[in-house]
Parts: sequence; C-alpha cells; structure tokens
Amino acid sequence: MSVANEATRVVVPIEMTVNGTRHEAQVEPRLLLVHYLREQLSLTGTHVGCDTSQCGACTILMNGRAVKACTILAVQANGAELTTIEGVAQDGRLHPVQEGFREEHGLQCGFCTPGMIISAVALLNDNPRPSDDEIKHALEGNICRCTGYINIVKSIRWAAEHPGGANVSG
Repeated sequence: MSVANEATRVVVPIEMTVNGTRHEAQVEPRLLLVHYLREQLSLTGTHVGCDTSQCGACTILMNGRAVKACTILAVQANGAELTTIEGVAQDGRLHPVQEGFREEHGLQCGFCTPGMIISAVALLNDNPRPSDDEIKHALEGNICRCTGYINIVKSIRWAAEHPGGANVSG
C-alpha cells in the first residue's frame, strides 16, 4: 500500500462481546464480521464456505439470534453480543446440541457442523421441543454436502429430549 493510500485508509472503532469476552478494535468499514472473527480474533470455527450466504457455515448467534457472519459487516455488530461455536460449550461441558451430534453421528466431514450446531442452538432456545419438520425448517439455510441431514435432525431431536445433556438425569 502506498503512503497516499495509507493516509486515506478509513477505520471505525467497534466493540462487541464475543463468547463472553469484550473486544475493541479499529476496523475498515467494509470488513465482514466472519473475517473479523477468523482473522482478528482467531475464532476459526466460524467457517467461510460460499461468501454468498447460501451454505450457513458462518452462522453465529448475534444477540441470541442465528445470523450468517458473511452477510454482516463488523461495524454492524458494534455493541452486540456474539456467540460462535467456540463459545457454545460452557465450563468444559458440551452443549446438549454438541452432545447430540456426538451421540447421533450428526457430522461427517465437519465443515458444516459449526453452523448447524449454532442454528440448532438458536432453534432450541426459541422452541425447546421442535418437531422434525420444525428442525428441518430451521436448518434450511445450512448446507451439508455429505448428506448427513438425517443424522443431523436426529442429533437435534436428541438435544431436545436431553436438554441438560447426557450427564444430567432428569
């Protein structure tokens, strides 16, 4: 970058809470949230799959709502509370959705898994006992190229039936 270009570079201050930790940064206004998470915070579980918001691999929670981080600018998340796949497990314990994916073999190659899990967490937060059709509808914006959909639905159903996880009797 030339000196003239460096002098005209525009940056904007942002702050957000990601997985419970507050972050402040200076970013270019055009920086996508997915790139901020991956490149500046090293949270690489949020995948870049298609760059067109079709695959869902970049899905995160923003203020409790599932969003695709490839369609949001980092500046649009200013002041937000974000949860990435790295923040789903708590205190060394898997989230029930993560346990469900393990118990019901809900992943194959694993590329889509973070987005699928985040979408499922958002679904179960809003609807703790979804039907299979409601689970399928919630996953419509996520693509699994390994055709693991049957086991993904089983995994989410498992999580709905075990809201405390496998290690909690209930």
